[in-house]
Amino acid sequence: MRGFLAVLWRDLRLALGGSGDVLTIVLFFVITGAITPFAVGPDQALLSRIAPGIVWIAAFLAMLLGLDRLFRPDQEDGTLALYRLADVPLAAVVAAKVIVHWLTAALPLIVASPLLAVLLAMDFPTFARTVVSLLLGTPALAAFGAIGAAVTVTTRRGGLLAPILIAPLCVPVLIFGVGAIAMGGGPDQAGAALLFLAALSLTALALSPFAAALAIDWGEE
Repeated sequence: MRGFLAVLWRDLRLALGGSGDVLTIVLFFVITGAITPFAVGPDQALLSRIAPGIVWIAAFLAMLLGLDRLFRPDQEDGTLALYRLADVPLAAVVAAKVIVHWLTAALPLIVASPLLAVLLAMDFPTFARTVVSLLLGTPALAAFGAIGAAVTVTTRRGGLLAPILIAPLCVPVLIFGVGAIAMGGGPDQAGAALLFLAALSLTALALSPFAAALAIDWGEE
């Protein structure tokens, strides 16, 4: 447990150490949503109708920006090789990195989501559902991202390949994320979508550390 917390604290300190990655992710998220009204026009009814999809696409694309720093810096300086020899299981190291990735790539987006709510003419109930769906769904995006980053950590231009690999895995998250916000199918459909989101996140968080650790082991051999 001490080793897991040490990895967690180290990665969190490095992520917040002034590199500007967190600010870049938040700005990308906000700008992606901000340019949409210019593309579709000032129709507030249309904006509020397509807002759930815009928010989730912006969140997905913004979280992709942080994938390359999950394992590649540790691979380049040899830290990843030391982790494989440490007493802490590699899966625990990956789990710590997934948590840090969510804290530094997903949580800031949720904090910044009120800006998009204003820009996309969301009412308060829709905004509240948006926050809940992001809280439940973004852990799955972080977990799938860790798998993609681990598979491509030893590959040149892996930062470009990882999003392509994980995109099919993330499609169900986007579908249920939008379904949890949009009320076209009624509250029962939104509630079911939230349950599916929670199930996807729990399953992905439980399995991704082992899958990513296995991918790293295979890549190093």
